[in-house]
Amino acid sequence: MEPLLLLHGALGARSQFDPLLPLLPAQVPVYALNLPGHGGEPFPNGPFTIEYFAGQLLTWLEEHNLPPVQVFGYSMGGYVALEAARQKPERFSRIFTLATKFNWTPEIAQGETAKLRPEVISEKVPAFAQTLQQRHAPPNWAQLLRHTADLMLGLGQTPTLSAQELAQINVPVCIAVGDKDQMVSVEESLAAYRQLPKGQLHVLPNTKHPMEQLNWPLLASALQHFFSYA
Repeated sequence: MEPLLLLHGALGARSQFDPLLPLLPAQVPVYALNLPGHGGEPFPNGPFTIEYFAGQLLTWLEEHNLPPVQVFGYSMGGYVALEAARQKPERFSRIFTLATKFNWTPEIAQGETAKLRPEVISEKVPAFAQTLQQRHAPPNWAQLLRHTADLMLGLGQTPTLSAQELAQINVPVCIAVGDKDQMVSVEESLAAYRQLPKGQLHVLPNTKHPMEQLNWPLLASALQHFFSYA
């Protein structure tokens, strides 16, 4: 039975997958980890980068001595999984990404980081600030936002997964996107899918970007269709 690994997105944590767990087949070994600086994990000594997170993922897989894993990566988690699979394809059997952004430019990165100002969030969306504080304690959630903003600005300058890198990923990948995602377009997901040697594309109907608004049964059905649970 191939294990399934769940990878959260930026500002996320493995606890966000709790609604999905009861919908997965009971016989599937399911794992989830918190990336550095997320979900209570300490910050790294250096900056956030996709390459660093991919390295941490590969180290985690080696430490747990797992066979090739199937991965569901949400948003940044999907990006991290794809970069790790590009480096070490033997560690992965299949990857399903949802709401993963591939179109990074300096302008897009500036637009996204403008939403990550801790003082503005504390003032205008205090409930979200409290959620972030609870999700990531003891690390400082405001520092997490700043690290994440730096990561996005770096992607804007030099995307980790350009068309050339995507073409090097030689494992089956399903690129999924919500039809109402305001951060990730169907068009950029389609463009990424077309670069993958073993790619599929899946558009989830009536689906926005925030994880809290996902239709979990719909997602579980899509995962079951793509992954080998037998």
